[in-house]
Amino acid sequence: MARMTMIEAVRSAMDVSMARDEDVVVFGEDVGYFGGVFRCTQGLQAKYGKTRCFDAPISESGIVGTAIGMAAYGLKPCVEIQFADYMYPAYDQLTQEAARIRYRSNGDFTCPIVVRMPTGGGIFGGQTHSQSPEALFTHVCGLKVVVPSTPYDAKGLLISAIEDPDPVMFLEPKRLYNGPFDGHHERPVTAWSRHELGEVPDGHYTIPIGKAEIRRKGSGVTVIAYGTMVHVALAATEETGIDAEVIDLRSLLPLDLETIVQSVSKTGRCVVVHEATLTSGFGAELVALVQEHCFYHLEAPVVRVTGWDTPYPHAQEWDYFPGPARVGRALAEAMEG
Repeated sequence: MARMTMIEAVRSAMDVSMARDEDVVVFGEDVGYFGGVFRCTQGLQAKYGKTRCFDAPISESGIVGTAIGMAAYGLKPCVEIQFADYMYPAYDQLTQEAARIRYRSNGDFTCPIVVRMPTGGGIFGGQTHSQSPEALFTHVCGLKVVVPSTPYDAKGLLISAIEDPDPVMFLEPKRLYNGPFDGHHERPVTAWSRHELGEVPDGHYTIPIGKAEIRRKGSGVTVIAYGTMVHVALAATEETGIDAEVIDLRSLLPLDLETIVQSVSKTGRCVVVHEATLTSGFGAELVALVQEHCFYHLEAPVVRVTGWDTPYPHAQEWDYFPGPARVGRALAEAMEG
Protein backbone atom coordinates (compact mmCIF):
# COMPACT_ATOMS: atom_id res chain seq x y z
CA MET A 1 0.00 0.00 0.00
CA ALA A 2 1.29 3.45 -0.89
CA ARG A 3 2.18 5.94 1.82
CA MET A 4 0.99 9.51 1.45
CA THR A 5 1.27 12.78 3.27
CA MET A 6 -2.00 14.23 4.49
CA ILE A 7 -1.77 16.73 1.61
CA GLU A 8 -1.56 13.87 -0.90
CA ALA A 9 -4.37 11.98 0.85
CA VAL A 10 -6.69 15.00 0.72
CA ARG A 11 -5.84 15.51 -2.95
CA SER A 12 -6.45 11.82 -3.66
CA ALA A 13 -9.88 12.02 -2.00
CA MET A 14 -10.92 14.89 -4.26
CA ASP A 15 -9.43 13.16 -7.30
CA VAL A 16 -11.30 9.92 -6.62
CA SER A 17 -14.54 11.78 -5.95
CA MET A 18 -14.28 13.93 -9.08
CA ALA A 19 -13.58 10.85 -11.20
CA ARG A 20 -16.60 8.99 -9.78
CA ASP A 21 -19.10 11.86 -9.88
CA GLU A 22 -19.09 14.67 -12.45
CA ASP A 23 -21.21 16.79 -10.11
CA VAL A 24 -18.27 17.21 -7.72
CA VAL A 25 -16.58 20.59 -8.23
CA VAL A 26 -13.61 22.10 -6.40
CA PHE A 27 -12.94 25.82 -6.03
CA GLY A 28 -11.47 28.44 -3.75
CA GLU A 29 -8.66 30.96 -3.61
CA ASP A 30 -5.63 29.83 -5.67
CA VAL A 31 -6.81 26.21 -5.87
CA GLY A 32 -6.79 26.00 -9.67
CA TYR A 33 -3.60 26.66 -11.61
CA PHE A 34 -1.54 27.20 -8.43
CA GLY A 35 -2.89 24.07 -6.70
CA GLY A 36 -3.69 25.74 -3.38
CA VAL A 37 -1.41 27.40 -0.83
CA PHE A 38 -0.55 23.93 0.59
CA ARG A 39 -0.81 22.23 -2.84
CA CYS A 40 -3.79 20.10 -1.79
CA THR A 41 -5.48 20.63 -5.19
CA GLN A 42 -2.37 20.45 -7.34
CA GLY A 43 -3.04 18.90 -10.74
CA LEU A 44 -6.83 18.73 -10.41
CA GLN A 45 -7.50 21.61 -12.81
CA ALA A 46 -5.19 20.12 -15.43
CA LYS A 47 -6.97 16.77 -15.11
CA TYR A 48 -10.60 17.88 -14.87
CA GLY A 49 -10.63 21.30 -16.52
CA LYS A 50 -11.38 24.85 -15.45
CA THR A 51 -15.10 24.28 -15.02
CA ARG A 52 -14.61 21.67 -12.29
CA CYS A 53 -11.55 23.05 -10.48
CA PHE A 54 -11.20 26.80 -10.54
CA ASP A 55 -10.04 29.87 -8.68
CA ALA A 56 -12.44 32.10 -6.78
CA PRO A 57 -12.15 35.78 -5.83
CA ILE A 58 -10.82 36.65 -2.37
CA SER A 59 -14.27 36.52 -0.80
CA GLU A 60 -14.97 33.74 1.68
CA SER A 61 -18.62 34.73 1.90
CA GLY A 62 -18.83 34.59 -1.88
CA ILE A 63 -17.12 31.20 -2.03
CA VAL A 64 -19.50 29.58 0.46
CA GLY A 65 -22.56 31.42 -0.85
CA THR A 66 -21.83 30.25 -4.38
CA ALA A 67 -21.31 26.70 -3.14
CA ILE A 68 -24.70 26.75 -1.43
CA GLY A 69 -26.39 27.86 -4.65
CA MET A 70 -24.58 25.16 -6.61
CA ALA A 71 -25.63 22.52 -4.08
CA ALA A 72 -29.28 23.59 -4.28
CA TYR A 73 -29.15 22.92 -8.02
CA GLY A 74 -27.60 19.47 -7.71
CA LEU A 75 -23.83 19.98 -7.70
CA LYS A 76 -21.52 18.82 -4.91
CA PRO A 77 -19.04 21.60 -4.20
CA CYS A 78 -15.87 20.95 -2.20
CA VAL A 79 -14.50 24.40 -1.46
CA GLU A 80 -11.34 25.55 0.25
CA ILE A 81 -11.02 28.37 2.76
CA GLN A 82 -7.31 29.12 2.58
CA PHE A 83 -6.90 29.19 6.38
CA ALA A 84 -9.56 28.49 9.02
CA ASP A 85 -8.85 31.98 10.35
CA TYR A 86 -10.43 33.41 7.19
CA MET A 87 -13.79 31.68 7.56
CA TYR A 88 -15.42 34.41 9.65
CA PRO A 89 -16.77 36.42 6.69
CA ALA A 90 -18.46 33.19 5.52
CA TYR A 91 -19.94 32.36 8.93
CA ASP A 92 -23.27 33.97 8.11
CA GLN A 93 -23.64 31.90 4.94
CA LEU A 94 -22.68 28.73 6.80
CA THR A 95 -24.94 29.20 9.82
CA GLN A 96 -27.95 30.97 8.32
CA GLU A 97 -28.09 29.29 4.93
CA ALA A 98 -26.10 26.05 4.56
CA ALA A 99 -27.02 24.65 7.96
CA ARG A 100 -30.73 25.49 7.62
CA ILE A 101 -31.66 24.46 4.08
CA ARG A 102 -32.85 20.97 4.99
CA TYR A 103 -34.94 22.30 7.88
CA ARG A 104 -36.33 25.33 6.04
CA SER A 105 -37.37 23.27 3.03
CA ASN A 106 -38.87 20.45 5.09
CA GLY A 107 -36.39 18.09 3.47
CA ASP A 108 -37.06 19.15 -0.12
CA PHE A 109 -33.53 20.54 -0.44
CA THR A 110 -30.22 19.47 1.04
CA CYS A 111 -26.85 21.20 0.98
CA PRO A 112 -24.12 18.69 0.02
CA ILE A 113 -21.14 21.01 0.39
CA VAL A 114 -17.75 20.43 1.99
CA VAL A 115 -15.79 23.37 3.35
CA ARG A 116 -12.13 22.43 3.70
CA MET A 117 -9.87 24.60 5.81
CA PRO A 118 -6.35 24.22 7.25
CA THR A 119 -6.62 24.68 11.01
CA GLY A 120 -4.49 25.00 14.13
CA GLY A 121 -1.03 26.24 14.96
CA GLY A 122 2.52 25.06 15.20
CA ILE A 123 3.82 26.75 12.03
CA PHE A 124 4.70 30.21 13.41
CA GLY A 125 1.69 31.64 11.61
CA GLY A 126 0.72 34.05 14.36
CA GLN A 127 -2.75 35.14 15.27
CA THR A 128 -4.32 35.10 11.79
CA HIS A 129 -2.97 31.75 10.55
CA SER A 130 -3.16 29.54 13.65
CA GLN A 131 -6.68 29.59 15.05
CA SER A 132 -8.82 26.56 15.89
CA PRO A 133 -12.46 27.64 15.39
CA GLU A 134 -14.10 24.19 15.50
CA ALA A 135 -16.35 25.04 18.48
CA LEU A 136 -18.03 27.77 16.43
CA PHE A 137 -19.31 25.10 14.04
CA THR A 138 -20.29 22.47 16.61
CA HIS A 139 -22.72 24.99 18.11
CA VAL A 140 -24.69 25.14 14.86
CA CYS A 141 -27.47 22.62 14.25
CA GLY A 142 -27.26 21.27 10.71
CA LEU A 143 -23.48 21.27 10.29
CA LYS A 144 -21.14 18.30 10.59
CA VAL A 145 -17.58 18.85 11.82
CA VAL A 146 -14.66 16.56 11.00
CA VAL A 147 -10.99 16.79 12.10
CA PRO A 148 -8.71 13.97 10.84
CA SER A 149 -5.35 13.17 12.42
CA THR A 150 -3.82 10.81 9.83
CA PRO A 151 -3.59 10.62 6.02
CA TYR A 152 -5.65 7.41 6.01
CA ASP A 153 -8.45 9.07 7.94
CA ALA A 154 -8.18 12.30 5.96
CA LYS A 155 -8.89 10.55 2.67
CA GLY A 156 -11.63 8.24 3.92
CA LEU A 157 -13.39 10.98 5.87
CA LEU A 158 -13.15 13.52 3.05
CA ILE A 159 -14.71 11.09 0.57
CA SER A 160 -17.49 10.46 3.10
CA ALA A 161 -17.93 14.21 3.52
CA ILE A 162 -18.18 14.80 -0.23
CA GLU A 163 -20.78 12.04 -0.51
CA ASP A 164 -22.75 13.31 2.50
CA PRO A 165 -26.01 15.13 1.67
CA ASP A 166 -25.45 17.77 4.36
CA PRO A 167 -22.80 20.48 4.87
CA VAL A 168 -19.53 19.25 6.37
CA MET A 169 -16.83 21.46 7.87
CA PHE A 170 -13.58 19.62 7.17
CA LEU A 171 -10.75 20.98 9.31
CA GLU A 172 -7.27 19.83 8.30
CA PRO A 173 -4.59 20.26 11.01
CA LYS A 174 -1.86 21.85 8.92
CA ARG A 175 0.87 20.86 11.38
CA LEU A 176 0.07 17.26 10.39
CA TYR A 177 0.20 17.79 6.64
CA ASN A 178 3.70 16.30 6.30
CA GLY A 179 4.09 14.17 9.43
CA PRO A 180 2.59 13.15 12.81
CA PHE A 181 3.79 16.15 14.84
CA ASP A 182 3.89 15.22 18.54
CA GLY A 183 4.54 18.64 20.02
CA HIS A 184 8.32 18.38 20.19
CA HIS A 185 9.18 21.40 18.06
CA GLU A 186 12.87 21.07 18.89
CA ARG A 187 13.34 17.89 16.90
CA PRO A 188 12.57 16.78 13.33
CA VAL A 189 9.14 15.41 12.51
CA THR A 190 8.86 11.83 11.31
CA ALA A 191 7.58 11.89 7.74
CA TRP A 192 4.33 10.10 6.93
CA SER A 193 6.35 8.01 4.47
CA ARG A 194 8.00 6.38 7.48
CA HIS A 195 4.86 6.00 9.58
CA GLU A 196 2.34 3.16 9.40
CA LEU A 197 -0.59 5.58 9.57
CA GLY A 198 0.68 7.12 6.34
CA GLU A 199 -0.52 4.05 4.43
CA VAL A 200 -3.42 5.06 2.20
CA PRO A 201 -5.24 2.96 -0.43
CA ASP A 202 -5.20 4.43 -3.95
CA GLY A 203 -8.87 3.98 -4.78
CA HIS A 204 -12.24 4.71 -3.21
CA TYR A 205 -12.95 3.98 0.45
CA THR A 206 -14.87 5.73 3.19
CA ILE A 207 -14.71 6.16 6.95
CA PRO A 208 -18.04 6.77 8.70
CA ILE A 209 -18.50 10.30 9.99
CA GLY A 210 -19.32 10.09 13.70
CA LYS A 211 -17.11 7.16 14.65
CA ALA A 212 -14.07 7.69 16.90
CA GLU A 213 -10.90 5.59 16.87
CA ILE A 214 -9.03 4.32 19.92
CA ARG A 215 -5.39 5.03 19.09
CA ARG A 216 -4.04 3.43 22.25
CA LYS A 217 -5.78 1.08 24.65
CA GLY A 218 -5.25 1.58 28.36
CA SER A 219 -6.91 1.27 31.75
CA GLY A 220 -5.56 4.12 33.88
CA VAL A 221 -7.05 7.26 32.33
CA THR A 222 -8.92 8.23 29.18
CA VAL A 223 -7.48 10.96 26.97
CA ILE A 224 -9.90 12.55 24.51
CA ALA A 225 -8.28 14.48 21.66
CA TYR A 226 -8.54 15.27 17.96
CA GLY A 227 -6.28 16.56 15.22
CA THR A 228 -2.67 17.31 16.15
CA MET A 229 -3.38 16.77 19.83
CA VAL A 230 -3.88 13.04 19.24
CA HIS A 231 -0.17 12.69 18.52
CA VAL A 232 0.75 14.98 21.41
CA ALA A 233 -1.35 12.83 23.74
CA LEU A 234 0.32 9.65 22.48
CA ALA A 235 3.75 11.19 23.06
CA ALA A 236 2.79 12.29 26.59
CA THR A 237 1.51 8.81 27.39
CA GLU A 238 4.71 7.21 26.20
CA GLU A 239 6.95 9.66 28.04
CA THR A 240 5.11 9.46 31.37
CA GLY A 241 4.55 5.72 31.29
CA ILE A 242 0.95 6.25 32.38
CA ASP A 243 -1.43 3.59 31.08
CA ALA A 244 -3.73 5.92 29.17
CA GLU A 245 -6.39 5.09 26.62
CA VAL A 246 -6.20 7.67 23.83
CA ILE A 247 -9.37 8.38 21.84
CA ASP A 248 -9.13 10.17 18.50
CA LEU A 249 -12.58 11.70 18.01
CA ARG A 250 -12.12 12.27 14.24
CA SER A 251 -15.66 13.65 14.14
CA LEU A 252 -16.84 16.31 16.59
CA LEU A 253 -20.36 16.54 15.22
CA PRO A 254 -21.82 13.95 15.16
CA LEU A 255 -19.90 12.77 18.21
CA ASP A 256 -19.14 9.16 19.11
CA LEU A 257 -20.36 9.47 22.69
CA GLU A 258 -20.64 5.71 23.09
CA THR A 259 -16.88 5.18 22.72
CA ILE A 260 -16.16 7.98 25.20
CA VAL A 261 -18.58 6.65 27.81
CA GLN A 262 -17.30 3.09 27.53
CA SER A 263 -13.71 4.23 27.97
CA VAL A 264 -14.26 6.63 30.88
CA SER A 265 -16.51 4.13 32.64
CA LYS A 266 -13.60 1.68 32.44
CA THR A 267 -10.76 4.00 33.49
CA GLY A 268 -12.60 6.30 35.90
CA ARG A 269 -10.43 9.25 34.87
CA CYS A 270 -10.42 11.64 31.92
CA VAL A 271 -8.19 14.28 30.33
CA VAL A 272 -9.42 16.40 27.41
CA VAL A 273 -6.89 18.01 25.08
CA HIS A 274 -7.35 20.58 22.29
CA GLU A 275 -5.48 23.51 20.75
CA ALA A 276 -8.30 26.03 20.89
CA THR A 277 -8.74 28.48 23.75
CA LEU A 278 -10.05 27.16 27.05
CA THR A 279 -13.22 29.19 27.52
CA SER A 280 -16.13 27.80 25.49
CA GLY A 281 -13.80 25.43 23.64
CA PHE A 282 -15.17 22.10 22.48
CA GLY A 283 -13.50 20.51 25.49
CA ALA A 284 -16.11 22.15 27.72
CA GLU A 285 -18.82 20.18 25.91
CA LEU A 286 -16.81 16.98 26.29
CA VAL A 287 -16.33 17.56 30.02
CA ALA A 288 -20.06 18.19 30.44
CA LEU A 289 -20.94 14.98 28.60
CA VAL A 290 -18.47 12.93 30.62
CA GLN A 291 -19.89 14.40 33.82
CA GLU A 292 -23.46 13.63 32.77
CA HIS A 293 -22.86 10.08 31.56
CA CYS A 294 -19.97 8.86 33.72
CA PHE A 295 -20.44 10.64 37.05
CA TYR A 296 -20.64 7.51 39.18
CA HIS A 297 -17.55 6.05 37.50
CA LEU A 298 -15.27 9.07 37.93
CA GLU A 299 -12.48 8.75 40.47
CA ALA A 300 -11.14 12.29 39.90
CA PRO A 301 -12.19 15.60 38.30
CA VAL A 302 -11.89 15.79 34.51
CA VAL A 303 -8.82 17.80 33.48
CA ARG A 304 -8.53 20.04 30.40
CA VAL A 305 -5.34 20.95 28.54
CA THR A 306 -5.89 23.71 25.97
CA GLY A 307 -4.57 26.89 24.44
CA TRP A 308 -4.70 30.11 26.40
CA ASP A 309 -7.57 32.60 26.46
CA THR A 310 -5.56 35.00 24.30
CA PRO A 311 -5.06 35.72 20.63
CA TYR A 312 -2.67 33.12 19.25
CA PRO A 313 0.80 34.47 20.22
CA HIS A 314 3.60 34.30 17.68
CA ALA A 315 6.43 34.89 20.14
CA GLN A 316 5.15 32.39 22.76
CA GLU A 317 3.81 29.76 20.38
CA TRP A 318 5.33 26.78 22.15
CA ASP A 319 4.00 27.87 25.51
CA TYR A 320 0.52 28.33 24.08
CA PHE A 321 0.58 25.11 22.05
CA PRO A 322 -0.29 22.15 24.34
CA GLY A 323 2.78 19.93 24.29
CA PRO A 324 3.66 16.56 25.84
CA ALA A 325 4.92 18.18 29.05
CA ARG A 326 1.61 19.95 29.73
CA VAL A 327 -0.42 16.89 28.82
CA GLY A 328 1.87 14.73 30.97
CA ARG A 329 1.26 16.96 33.99
CA ALA A 330 -2.49 16.69 33.39
CA LEU A 331 -2.25 12.90 33.25
CA ALA A 332 -0.38 12.86 36.54
CA GLU A 333 -2.97 15.20 38.09
CA ALA A 334 -5.82 12.96 36.96
CA MET A 335 -4.10 9.87 38.37
CA GLU A 336 -3.47 11.54 41.71
CA GLY A 337 -6.98 12.97 42.05
